[in-house]
Order: sequence, then structure tokens, then C-alpha cells
Amino acid sequence: MIFIAEIGMNHNGNFGLIYELVKQAKHAGADIAKFQLGWRDKEGEINCITPEIIELINKCCDHLEIEPMFSIISESAWETAKNIDFKRWKIASRTVKENPDYVREIINTGKETIISLGMWESNELPYGTPENVKYLWCKSAYPALPWDLTDLPKDFSNSPYAGYSDHSVGIEVPLLAISRGAKIIEKHFTLDKSDTTIRDHALSATPDEFLEMVKIGRAMEKALNLGI
Repeated sequence: MIFIAEIGMNHNGNFGLIYELVKQAKHAGADIAKFQLGWRDKEGEINCITPEIIELINKCCDHLEIEPMFSIISESAWETAKNIDFKRWKIASRTVKENPDYVREIINTGKETIISLGMWESNELPYGTPENVKYLWCKSAYPALPWDLTDLPKDFSNSPYAGYSDHSVGIEVPLLAISRGAKIIEKHFTLDKSDTTIRDHALSATPDEFLEMVKIGRAMEKALNLGI
């Protein structure tokens, strides 16, 4: 089971928060602290992540012993990221829809590539089933309310999805996905759900919520592995 704390832009453009966000993600049981590269990233925008900021993120993650990962959202972001030795990549559903060609280049690196399909409208998988690709079921609504999620897979092990990228409020739906066999859970992560700087805070988990999700989720996984 892999738990991804999607920090994304919940730093609000204050990169002085990165260490604290990564630290709290680690304390909350996350395996991966994830940021976004190539979205609202122009000079003066909220997510202007420079090579120096990438280095800071990597140092924080190395010190706190948590894996760093980035969603590679634009071709220019890929030109920056491909020269850095990340263990794996994340592809947002927006990128699959708008920039499919360079996603193939990312997949062809051979590194594990986790792809969300929230905006993918075809029944066919966009890149087939290479061994290094893992697809996440996702609903691209912010937030995704309960009635938006009625088509959540009933059995992930018999679906094309390795896991679930969550935009719901609370931790119930990620736990439901785990009970149905999801092996990767990505959940937005914040220090303050009431922050209105960007919409993601409202659908994010606080450190306490994320930790509760991880503890229950790992216990559920053990029970499932026993055949319960």
C-alpha cells in the first residue's frame, strides 16, 4: 500500500512552508510527498517552482526520509524534471488530455509512472498496459461530492486501476477504495482546510485526518491479505 500526500500548491506560494508540510506528511504516515511542476508556474504565480525550490524539496524529503514526487504537467516541466533522479513520475489527468505525446516520452524512461484518469473520457486506456504504468481512478471535481462518486470501482483488483486519486471531503471514500482493493491512495494534504488561497484546501486532509486514514487503511489491508 502506498499513500501519497498531495501537497500540490497548498504551500500558497510560500515556499518557507515546504519543510513543515513535508515534515507533517511524514508524521502522518505518507510514503510520498508530492508537488506539482508546470502548473501556475510563471514568474509571480503561486507555483513558480525553480530548480532551487526543487533542490529544497529534495533536501527536505531526504532529511525527513520520505520520497519526493512531482506531477509533470507541462512539457517545459518535463525538460526540467527529466534531468533529476526521481524514483517515479506522476501524470495528472489534465496532462493526459492536453499533452499526450510527451507523456509517452516519460513512460519510455522505464520508471514507474502513475497516471490519473479523472479527465479521460474513453473506455480505452490512453497508453495501454506497460509494466511501469499504474493508473489511478479519479473524479475531477473540486470537491468531488458523494453523488459524484457512484461509479467508483467496486473491485479494483479486477479493474485497470491500481488505486484512487481522491478529491472528496474526508477520508471515507479513500478507505472505501482500500476495502475494494486499491493499492495506491493519493489524497490532498493541507495544514489548514479553511484556507481559501486555492480550492484544494477544502478537499484536503489535515495531518491528523491523513494519519487516521493511513492507520485504518493499513489495518484494512492486513485484514484483506488474511482473507477476511
